[in-house]
Amino acid sequence: QVQLVESGGGLVQPGGSLNLSCAVSGGLSLKYYAMSWFRQAPGTGRELVATVSSTSISSRYADSVKGRFTISRDNTMNMVYLEMNNLKPDDTGVYYCTALRGSDRYWGQGTQVTVSP
Repeated sequence: QVQLVESGGGLVQPGGSLNLSCAVSGGLSLKYYAMSWFRQAPGTGRELVATVSSTSISSRYADSVKGRFTISRDNTMNMVYLEMNNLKPDDTGVYYCTALRGSDRYWGQGTQVTVSP
């Protein structure tokens, strides 16, 4: 059974940093999947934050996080990361890791990030 498990969330002050991790298990060969981080703030839909291609050749970011967040992956370790710097209160939400290949998409359960003084 494929599992994506996020970790690294927490409470941080504005301007602070957090590093999120996503561990993938259950037989999924990560090298064939594009990996993304989404987030969902209370009362809103899920928003795409960052995506990295299967071979890390390309990555894309939401305008709101460009220059502050960095997505990366380690296919040999089946891990995906999101480095978040200069965090703002608007970055608050549940952050989800997702794997996509064609019509196959897998989601993690999410990790809470709260940015507050």
